[in-house]
Amino acid sequence: MHGKTVLITGGTGGIGKATAIGLARLGARVGIVGRDAARAETAARDIRSASGNDAVDVFAADLSSQAEVRRLAAQVLATYPRLDVLVNNVGGFWAHRHVTADGLEHTFALNHLASFLLTNLLIERLEASAPARVVTVSSGAQSMGRIDFDDLQGERDYSGQRAYNQSKLANVMFTYELARRLEGTGVTANVLHPGVTRTDFGAEDQARYFAWMSGMSRPFMKSPARGAATPIHLASSPEVEGVSGRYFANRTAKKSNTLSYDRGAAARLWQASADLVGLPASER
Repeated sequence: MHGKTVLITGGTGGIGKATAIGLARLGARVGIVGRDAARAETAARDIRSASGNDAVDVFAADLSSQAEVRRLAAQVLATYPRLDVLVNNVGGFWAHRHVTADGLEHTFALNHLASFLLTNLLIERLEASAPARVVTVSSGAQSMGRIDFDDLQGERDYSGQRAYNQSKLANVMFTYELARRLEGTGVTANVLHPGVTRTDFGAEDQARYFAWMSGMSRPFMKSPARGAATPIHLASSPEVEGVSGRYFANRTAKKSNTLSYDRGAAARLWQASADLVGLPASER
């Protein structure tokens, strides 16, 4: 990865931070995005120390806000003349319905729309840097998801688990549609399940049963370093050069939710997402 530049969202802890360490060890210049600037600076120092690579940059942005996503994209474009890999890692779980500054349901906005918008804003730079890669972190929960086009924002009936499952399926469908749109550009797009990993996932707003189950199962979960193995592989390995539009777990291509292969639904989700983030027709 020497000479390569990588941007990782949600890079201040857990899988994102472990992915940053792994790619920095391989010689990449790594930019991490975190909501809190001080925490991001601390994470960057840790990454430099653990990897022996000083080329670690910090970007602070709350990606649940579309204005912040657009500001981040502009800053990245001004900082990086080339961008070889974008790792869409940011995400979370909220037991109760929260609304973002844009009036959108928080889970859908952060877990799906943030990656959708950021990728679209950076895609020309990725194409200019080809061969390049877009790697999106989903979850095994995608297998239980369905896209409720009549209630994407959970306004009528909200369930934290259902919203999370939907957002993770959206990650997969977005990736497959993106891969189709990027055919012939030299930019690949893949999505992954990192495995159940010991992180602070869901800590901001956990359901009681979720906290209890997490505590019971924590000793059996993967370490963040092991959880980062698949995103590192997809971001760097020659084995997946040119491979696009696939879902991976344990560094192996797997079958995803049957619903994820519905091209009509994927195109509909793309259009709905573009409307929600205000992408002009020329950028869709």
